[in-house]
Amino acid sequence: MGQHWKKIWVGSAGNMVEWFDWFVYASFATYFAGAFFPSGDDTAKLMNTAGLFAVGFFMRPLGGWLLGRVGDRRGRKAALTMTVTLMSASAVLIAVAPTYAVAGYGGAAVLLVARLLQGLSVGGEYAASATYLTEASAPGRRGFASSFQYVSMTAGQILGLGLQIILQRTLTSGELHSWGWRIPFVVGALGAAVIFYLRRNMLETEVYDAADTTRQQDRGTIRALLRHKREAFLVMALTMGGTVAYYTYTTYLTKYLSNSAGLPKQTATLVSFCALLIFACLQPLAGALSDRIGRRPLLITFAVGSTFLTVPIMTLLRRAGSFWPALGLSLLALVVITGYTSINACVKAELFPTGVRSLGVALPYAIANALFGGTAEYVALWFKKAGVESGFYWYVAGCAAVSLIVYLTMRETRDIDLTAPASAPAGTQPAGPGTEPARPALEGICEPGGTTNPAKPSPPGA
Repeated sequence: MGQHWKKIWVGSAGNMVEWFDWFVYASFATYFAGAFFPSGDDTAKLMNTAGLFAVGFFMRPLGGWLLGRVGDRRGRKAALTMTVTLMSASAVLIAVAPTYAVAGYGGAAVLLVARLLQGLSVGGEYAASATYLTEASAPGRRGFASSFQYVSMTAGQILGLGLQIILQRTLTSGELHSWGWRIPFVVGALGAAVIFYLRRNMLETEVYDAADTTRQQDRGTIRALLRHKREAFLVMALTMGGTVAYYTYTTYLTKYLSNSAGLPKQTATLVSFCALLIFACLQPLAGALSDRIGRRPLLITFAVGSTFLTVPIMTLLRRAGSFWPALGLSLLALVVITGYTSINACVKAELFPTGVRSLGVALPYAIANALFGGTAEYVALWFKKAGVESGFYWYVAGCAAVSLIVYLTMRETRDIDLTAPASAPAGTQPAGPGTEPARPALEGICEPGGTTNPAKPSPPGA
């Protein structure tokens, strides 16, 4: 048990620093938006920085493929070490990037390179972390253990927001816009150096070490992933609604409360900080609940709530004129999306066999995140600039509705054995030498009402 918790801690701590750097860019964008671009209206500047934020997401598929391949072929430890190295480099670049007044668009170019490195890093970090935390956990506790991925991700945001609150109260507005915004990126770079040391000495998971690598020469390749096309599509579909809702109520929330609801920046930041603190505490509780009742009930609860409550919550948030109404509505939204965030890491990891698990989670998730998560803030600001901000509320609700259909038809994954040898499903060709066949436990994964019997695994062809 002690080794399990040691692995979970090291994996989570690194994830926290990775996402601290990623979300600091979003939370401090209101301060440095004018530093890299010519004068203009505030929304236009935010759209420029949001565009660079989205660019980072479009690097995620490449990072997912590259680092997912590393994770499957060289181990989860190797992939996690590479991701934090890239993230550290990107934080340093942002911290020293010259402003528009000094280097013209040269500063924006440095910012762009940093965002590309961040996207590459996080594209592999999510899958490497999800796979590592799921494999490192004790059987029957995967939901609880993997929920710490979003605990660590949210902790990174909380640290970023906490640092923002401190800076807001110790520096003037002019100092924050001039140079104070660089401080979080320096902190992120230093934190990444510490995590690099920890990950260099971390232990590999028993599941990966026990895998028969001699029979899986194409592990971590696109060819191996294509034998699991249905599962890959499922990862993309179940990610769609969750990632849009998550980024709406986390990274975009502070800007929304400030620009649309008219709250002071300090109040908007404090609302986000308090809401995220409670949200992080909810993740292990929901993860443990999924170990008892299954993953699907929580996913369905999230999708139903997000589909029908997004529009009224966002509408009321815009009219929230003070701290407490804004906090209450933000918490309601975050409680709803906990059904997704607490377990999505283990659900995706449970869909794939060991030889393609890291890539199988990384690439489809990164593509879905690039299309929906990375563009959420930009889409929101586009609707706002067009004068129809409420259109974004319906967009979020519609994405959740699509995922709801997937959740209702997918099979339960809680009781899948991660170490079970794979065998070809009935009606398929036997796998050739050096390949890892598809897992029978996943056959019919999208059949309506599909379930997994914990007492008696489904036989091939069932």
